[in-house]
Amino acid sequence: MSTDPAAQLPPLVRPAPELTRDEKERYSRHLILPGFGTTAQLRLKNARVLVIGAGGLGSPALLYLAAAGVGTLGIVDEDTVEVSNLQRQVIHGVDDVGRSKAESARDSVLALNPLVDVELHEVHLDAGNVLEIFAGYDLILDGTDNFATRYLVNDAAEILGKPYVWGSILRFDGQISVFWGAYGPTYRDLYPEPPEPGAVPSCAEGGVLGILCAQIGSVMVNEAIKLITGTGRPLLGRLLVFNALDMSWREVGLRPDPERAPVTELIDYQSFCGLAPDGEPAAVPSIGVAELARLLADRAAGRADFDLLDVREPGEHEIVSIDGADLVPRARILSGTVVPDPGRTVYVHCKSGGRSAEVTAYLRDRGHEHAYNVSGGVLDWVREVEPHKPAY
Repeated sequence: MSTDPAAQLPPLVRPAPELTRDEKERYSRHLILPGFGTTAQLRLKNARVLVIGAGGLGSPALLYLAAAGVGTLGIVDEDTVEVSNLQRQVIHGVDDVGRSKAESARDSVLALNPLVDVELHEVHLDAGNVLEIFAGYDLILDGTDNFATRYLVNDAAEILGKPYVWGSILRFDGQISVFWGAYGPTYRDLYPEPPEPGAVPSCAEGGVLGILCAQIGSVMVNEAIKLITGTGRPLLGRLLVFNALDMSWREVGLRPDPERAPVTELIDYQSFCGLAPDGEPAAVPSIGVAELARLLADRAAGRADFDLLDVREPGEHEIVSIDGADLVPRARILSGTVVPDPGRTVYVHCKSGGRSAEVTAYLRDRGHEHAYNVSGGVLDWVREVEPHKPAY
C-alpha cells in the first residue's frame, strides 16, 4: 500500500452538468489534452476557489485560475493599490493606484474571462470571520506574507476539513506546498512554532524579485488544478523550494507529526506570534513627524542633543531617508548586536511606525527611559515634511 498521502486523494470537485459552446471554444486546448479532457474542465467549472490576497502571489494565481475556467473565484483583500505594488502585482495597473485591490483584481479577472463569477471579501481576515468565509469554497490559496494569518488560515482549513495551497516568497526564494489535515501534513507540521517577531522580514522590509511572484504563483495554480480535477500527484507531503538566483528547485519530504494534537478551535494569532493585538504598534511614548522636524532643527542649531535611529533595512534607506538619522536595522538592536547608549535620548523611526514601536518598547523594557517612537515613520515624513522625496 502506498505511503504517499497524495496517492489517496480523490478529485475535489464534482463535474458541472455541461459546457456551453463558448466554454468549449475557450477551453478547447484543455479539452483535447490527454488525461484531462472534458470531465476535468467540468470540475473546474464547478469549483469555488478562494484566493487570500490580491498581491504578489494572488495576482498571477487569480489570472491563471480565471483563464483555466474555475467557475467561482473569491478574493480576500482589504488593501488599496500603491505604486510600489506594480513591480510584481501584475493584476493591477497604473490607473488602479488608490483603488481597492479586490475591485481592481475583479475587473482584471472579468476582462480576461467574463465566464467566471467573482466574489469579493474586502475585510481583514480574522478568527471572527474566517470560518464563515472559508465555508463557501472548495479550496483555499494562501499567498499572505505574515505568520499570524498563515496560522489562522491553516487552523480554519483544518477545522473545516478543507485543503489549501500555500506559497511564500522573500527576496530570491520561494516555497510551495499543499496542506490538508484529513489526508496529510499541515502548515503546523512544517512550522510548529512561529519565529520570533522581527526574525523574518516581510517583503516590504526585505524586498522580493518581482518575477518570483509569477514563478511561485503559477505553481500554486498548477496544484489547485490538480486537486480540483484529481489529475497528477499534488504536493501534499512535499515542500517545493525554489531559488531564483541559481534557478534550482529542491523537494523536501514532509509528514504529519503524530504527537501534534488536531486543531479544534481558533486562537489569538497575534499573541501566538508575539505581536500586538491586530498588528497594532506597541503602546510606547511617541512623537509625530512635525515634532521630529522641529527637534532636528533644534539639534542643528545646537539647542538639542539626541540620536535618531532608522531601523529599516539598507535597501529601504537607499530609496528615501531622513537626514540626520543613523541606519541601524531592527534585527541588530533586537538581537543585542547594537546597544544604544541608555543615557541618551533616542528617537526611533521606520517606514510607518510599527517596527520602530517594537524597537522602542524593547529599549524601554531594558531600562532605556528616554526612547521614543516616531509615529507614521518615513511615510508621514514624506507626506508632511519633505513631499519632494519618494515614498514606497
